Amino acid sequence: MFDLPEIPYLLTLLVLIPLIGAIVALSMGGEKQKYAKTVSIIFSAITLVLAVYLMLSSDYGQYTENYTWIETAGLKMSYILTVDGLSILMVFLTALLLLVVSIFSSHQTDKPNYFFALLLAMEVGLMGVYMSADYFLFYIMWEVTLIPMYFMISWFGGPRRHYAAIKFFIYTHVASLVMLIGIFALAFQASQGGVVDFSFAAVLAGSVAFSATFQTLVFGLMFFGFAVKMPIVPFHTWLPDAHTEAPTAGSVLLAGVMLKMGSYGIIRVCLEALPDGAVTWQPIMFVVAIVAIIYGAYACIAQKDLKKMVAFSSISHMGMVMLGIACLSEIGLEFAIFLMFAHGLITAVLFMTCGLAHDLFETREIPLLGGLASKVPVYATFMMFGFMASLGLPGLVGFWGEFGIIFGFYEYAESVNMIWLIVFCLFSLLLTAGYYLWAMQRTLFGRLTKKLPGEVMEHMRDVNKTEGIAMGIMCLMIAIFGLWPDLALNIISQYSSALMGVI
Repeated sequence: MFDLPEIPYLLTLLVLIPLIGAIVALSMGGEKQKYAKTVSIIFSAITLVLAVYLMLSSDYGQYTENYTWIETAGLKMSYILTVDGLSILMVFLTALLLLVVSIFSSHQTDKPNYFFALLLAMEVGLMGVYMSADYFLFYIMWEVTLIPMYFMISWFGGPRRHYAAIKFFIYTHVASLVMLIGIFALAFQASQGGVVDFSFAAVLAGSVAFSATFQTLVFGLMFFGFAVKMPIVPFHTWLPDAHTEAPTAGSVLLAGVMLKMGSYGIIRVCLEALPDGAVTWQPIMFVVAIVAIIYGAYACIAQKDLKKMVAFSSISHMGMVMLGIACLSEIGLEFAIFLMFAHGLITAVLFMTCGLAHDLFETREIPLLGGLASKVPVYATFMMFGFMASLGLPGLVGFWGEFGIIFGFYEYAESVNMIWLIVFCLFSLLLTAGYYLWAMQRTLFGRLTKKLPGEVMEHMRDVNKTEGIAMGIMCLMIAIFGLWPDLALNIISQYSSALMGVI
């Protein structure tokens, strides 16, 4: 967009700065612990400035760093970082969410040095995943994200935090081990008996010799690894527990950027390197996408816990992302990537309002709440804004992602004379509007609840300054990208149109 001067080692700085911040925060013991939040805000703000600088650059593709890491015994692994139209929005989203959750969590008093060090450590792994261009580096960074999230849930979560943390780790770690087998298969097959080079470029160059059978089998391995992370039904059962027990900052990062690692991997690895496998698996992708969309939305209606309802809604929305990917068309892919970005913005607001419900009312149980709009109007405004954005109100960012994917799916269904398939999408939209409006009516409107303890009602406060700033930033982003979606679509389209030349 702008001709900005090049910053040396910019991509490495996006990984290195949060790493330094994590080490500094972790070293702040004793009385200095209270300054850990300041460290997190400063280091995440610097990272965000660099991410915005990168996104505004007219040629962000120039920022590629390539150094040979290990080259011995016929194996070559490299430290390669790069960004393109698929990854740059996720880099920006990661940096933005880290700053927002650092501000939102500034009240954290229980071991703040560990808490903020874990947040910054997660940013290191996430930045690495979205910028890696070597499969081995990609896998290491993938694993790096799991460890801090495990400790975030286990140390700072709710009453069932240990169960949820172990379940999260087992599911995602087993999936990543299966993914590792797929990575080795790709690299060894692409080498054709020569040097086994794990770089994306080397595997892509060797992929022209991949047989259809090989692509189908390896696609299945990689798809399983990424589908668990998204998560797609029936591999989703770890998600509601992890979200319910995680602290608010953990839930925001988990839904905002960690779930997107799954859909990012499917596009980056499965579609780019295994296009014939994608065509073979297309019907299965459609089926699991539709099941996830309908099941997630239906499960939301049955939930009494606000946070669990939002968690199940993430399953439904990620099903929409999968539907867009499964279309294997430019429009489907473009809006799937857009919805990944949009969902990250929206869920941040939703999970922050859920976390605040526990802090302000000492419960997230929907049947115990009611008429809160008159008592806490600012909180009610943020909740309504998040719900409206998530159900796809025109003018907000969620609308464009879902509209584009449904249009892409409509084109596919029409091309195969199965237009009736579009009914599933329309049904999910009705369910989504239903559970959000029902939850909003029961918590915010009507008579003020009498089911909360008198002490809670007497000392109930509204959103404070730092909480308002954090949620206000996200609402502003939702409105900006909702009114001006081309800000993101112009970046994404460069990537999606190039990928269509491969599939």
